[in-house]
Amino acid sequence: MLRILVPVDGSENATRVVEFVIMLAAKLKETDIHLITVRDPMDSLEAHRLRTDEQIRLFNQQAGESTLASGRKLLKEAGVPYTANILIGEVAQTIADYAKVQHCDMIIMGTRGVGTISGFLMGSVASKVVPLASIPVTLVR
Repeated sequence: MLRILVPVDGSENATRVVEFVIMLAAKLKETDIHLITVRDPMDSLEAHRLRTDEQIRLFNQQAGESTLASGRKLLKEAGVPYTANILIGEVAQTIADYAKVQHCDMIIMGTRGVGTISGFLMGSVASKVVPLASIPVTLVR
């Protein structure tokens, strides 16, 4: 069974990634899909001045669920089983760490996400994940 990590950020590119994974899962038959989104930690003094830890946790949970919604819907409609998680941490390192802890065989992710700079061939998160990961990383445009 091929264990595939699919980090998403709610962008159109992330939707294409999930569609690619669905096509791949149909061909392979035996896959274990891990759909994740990673939220940056809100550890700043400013964030805590304006919100309690519980409010920050609830915000991250709600935002994470919203980010995962499209991917969940596509996978469910395609009948592809998956596990979904919302993680907190530095995005690229958290993706690489999750892949290692969960013994994933590969990471499939987008080249561009919801970042503000659109001129790069490869998004900043993807460009950071590639050298951090100890497994193959497939990038989808």
